[in-house]
Amino acid sequence: MKKIILLLIGIASCGWQSQISAAEPLSNAQNRAQIHTELGAAYYSRGQIGVALEELKEAIKSAPRYAPAYNMLGLVYMELGDYPQAEESFQHAFSLDGTNPDVHNNYGWFLCQRGRADDAIKHFFAALKNPLYSTPEKSYLNAGVCSLKKNDEQGAEDYFQRALKLRPQEAQALYYLSELAFKRKDYFEAKSYLSKLMQVANSGSEVLWLALRIEHKLGNRDAEANYGLQLRKNFPDSREAQALRNGQYDYSDFAKLDGQKVMK
Repeated sequence: MKKIILLLIGIASCGWQSQISAAEPLSNAQNRAQIHTELGAAYYSRGQIGVALEELKEAIKSAPRYAPAYNMLGLVYMELGDYPQAEESFQHAFSLDGTNPDVHNNYGWFLCQRGRADDAIKHFFAALKNPLYSTPEKSYLNAGVCSLKKNDEQGAEDYFQRALKLRPQEAQALYYLSELAFKRKDYFEAKSYLSKLMQVANSGSEVLWLALRIEHKLGNRDAEANYGLQLRKNFPDSREAQALRNGQYDYSDFAKLDGQKVMK
């Protein structure tokens, strides 16, 4: 399963008004840095990490105090597994723009992936305190994922519900809520959440597998067979298809999702 790129992290840079020191006019320096940062974000989202890194280095060269570039740089180094550099980049972004919600959200995600769930959630809430934060559902979603990491399913469900209240078509929240309902054996509620998800997003192997297991529990054999057919046809090499072939209906990678995609 592939990692979420745009849903769980904040990569917007054009709204930031960070201080910049450069010899050329301020607007030119910031414009150049912004363009390179946005290019870096685009390459990052496509998995072209090396090119993204070069673009971000160009952004910093153009405007050494442009905080969004350091924020994105933290994500890039995180993807490369260079955690000390990622930490340094995020801290540099904080030193330039310490109240920016995107930095708090992304650094929180970094901490979550490093096993520091409690510290991560503090940063998500720091992001949420900013009234200008344009995508607060991301931080609620991240807080939910991190709560699952520390086995706090009740807390996770609350955060996912908050994300859904802000954005009713939030596919990730719908998936997690469906999975949590399934785990507590509320199969009708699980089906309700998953039906809403299928209306707003294409189904990945995780979604089809959950739908199949829900219908299996409800005794709807025709629907179960239909989801099984889609799973074998569209994702024949997935772990879920393998579990279906082996009749392992209790298989679930839910605890290991860590913010991964549930959509194609």
